[in-house]
Order: sequence, then structure tokens, then C-alpha cells
Amino acid sequence: MKRLFYLIIGLSLLISGCSTQKDIVFQTSTIDALLAGVYDGDISCRHLVRHGDFGIGTFDGLDGEMVLLDGIVYQIRADGKVYVPCPSVKTPFATACFFKPEKTLFIDRITDYEGIERLIDRTAPNQNLFCAIRITGHFKSMRTRSVPGQKKPYPPLKEVTSNQPEFFMNNVQGTIVGFRCPPYVKGVNVAGYHLHFISSDRNRGGHILSFEISEGKCELEVLNHFFLRLPEDVKDFAGTDLSKDRSKELKEVEKPK
Repeated sequence: MKRLFYLIIGLSLLISGCSTQKDIVFQTSTIDALLAGVYDGDISCRHLVRHGDFGIGTFDGLDGEMVLLDGIVYQIRADGKVYVPCPSVKTPFATACFFKPEKTLFIDRITDYEGIERLIDRTAPNQNLFCAIRITGHFKSMRTRSVPGQKKPYPPLKEVTSNQPEFFMNNVQGTIVGFRCPPYVKGVNVAGYHLHFISSDRNRGGHILSFEISEGKCELEVLNHFFLRLPEDVKDFAGTDLSKDRSKELKEVEKPK
């Protein structure tokens, strides 16, 4: 009887764990650590997809932008091309979830980045929860960037992005992947919107700087669990001063003019 009791308890915990899996935002490391130049990967892509089939991030040595879509990790390098990295490739910073859309909005007129933000904010007004965002459609214009892989000693992210390669696409089909994070995660993640793009032919993409969408579908999932994994064996993380306010640097890095 005792063995049966423990078996039932174990199954109950397993089932309850699975039931909340869909509501979890998983994150490795912090955005401030990345801003400070902590680019050594801590977990592999193989490990990351155990925590989500949808997300964004970067790669070991800051080698490009990550799009995790439908369980596949894509790497947009500084040449603007899309690659599928080996599962053993590591990431120093990534955010992921198992995407289960709760709300769907249809876009039937030309709308820009700020217009999409307003639309999402009206539909999912609770700014104190995380919101996963997937937008699929036809984009009149799309401006993205990527970052070139770095070698030690690593420069700060602001320095890297001051000479970042940018890519301009017109009349392109594709998918936006990203998150709206609450304001209180400042320093931990990007407070507000952080979006990446990948074209439908899986040839182009990157971190979004601006866009105009002419028609498409916007799917949203509100998430109320947050799991943060911090690097344990990365020496640069242990030796980095994370007490500094890097919000100004982040603003310049995320959406430069």
C-alpha cells in the first residue's frame, strides 16, 4: 500500500508539473549580463528546447540572433542568412516557452511596430504578466539586424551593435517571434517588446528594428510563471558587476534610430 501511495503522489506531481508547463516563461541568464559582455554559452540548444518550442535569444560568443519556432532553433548570422545550428551549440541568453495561443487578432491594414504594440496592449492589457507574441503575415517592409560573433576579451553589447549589419526586406512573408515582458524585469530581461523575425522561406531574418505589416495574423499567450536559470560555471558572469543601471544602453541596443 505504501508503494502504491508513493506512486500515486509521484504521478500527481508529474501531471501537475505538466499542466503548468504551458504557462511558464523559461529564461537563461540576464539581459544586463549580455549587455556587459557575458557571451559564453551556458546551456545547449538541445537543453533549451526541453523548456520551450518558441522563443528568442543569441548564441555562444554572440554569434547571431536566435529564433525558436515550432521546436526548431534557427540562427541568423551577421551575413543575414539563416542556419540551423547543431543541438550542442550553446546560448548565453535566451527566452522560451511552449506556445499555446489564447487570443488571435487579424490584421487587414498596413500597421507599423508601434501600431502593433498598441493593438496588443489593448487586447492583453495586463502589463504585469508576460505575453508571448507570434505574428505571421505579409510585411510591406522589415528592417532587422544581427550581430557578428565575438572573441575574447568581449566588448560590451553597445559597442558591438554600434557597427551592426542591418538588413532591409520588402514585400516579404514571414513570422515575428517574441515577448512583451513586464516593467519590473528591467535588468533581467527586456522590459516591453523584444521581437525577432524569420522569413517563410527560412532564408532571412534577425532582431527587429522596424516593420510595416500589410496583412496577417497575431497570436498571443499570456504567461504567469517565470523560471530564471542563472549561469553556474561561467566565470565572466561571476565576475561581472550587475548592480549598474544599463537601461540607457539597452534602449540604444534594442531599437536604435
